[in-house]
Amino acid sequence: MTISYPKVCLLSALILLAGCAQNREVPNLRTQVGELSQKVTTLTEQATALERQKQLNQGSTSGVYLLPAANTPARLQSTVGELSVALDRVKSEANGSQAVLHIRALSGETLPAFKAMVEWGRLDEHGQLQNADALSQPIQNNDSLLPRTAQSFKLRFSDVTPEQLGYVRLHSVEPLAAASR
Repeated sequence: MTISYPKVCLLSALILLAGCAQNREVPNLRTQVGELSQKVTTLTEQATALERQKQLNQGSTSGVYLLPAANTPARLQSTVGELSVALDRVKSEANGSQAVLHIRALSGETLPAFKAMVEWGRLDEHGQLQNADALSQPIQNNDSLLPRTAQSFKLRFSDVTPEQLGYVRLHSVEPLAAASR
């Protein structure tokens, strides 16, 4: 029996090259890395927006700011008590955007009848408010037969896409007088 060294070398080289071939798991890993990268980007954007929302609210004496990108409620000390205010379900509609504003009494007591103003607008590239283009609309919470600690308001933001909606501000919260109910 003779051993052909060129054949053994060729066979060894083929085995080594087969070991270097692309693993089937590599495409899956690339997909997972891409998904994780997207999640990290989303979380970074949310953290930046949350920090900006916190700064706006620390500087505000008469209202509360919500940044849709922060996706986090904020507290408002108002004439009707301490409230938790959150923005939810921001989405496109025919001529702008819509969202749901949730207001909850933090005391756990019944949310009294009140009126308030909701203002919305854009932020510039530095995260500063663009008040010149801001719009507003009134909201009102009337007394109900059943006591409730929270109320949701469906809002429409005209001429602003969800991507352009930089902030929503709730302010001028006042209890409704008994005669105006």
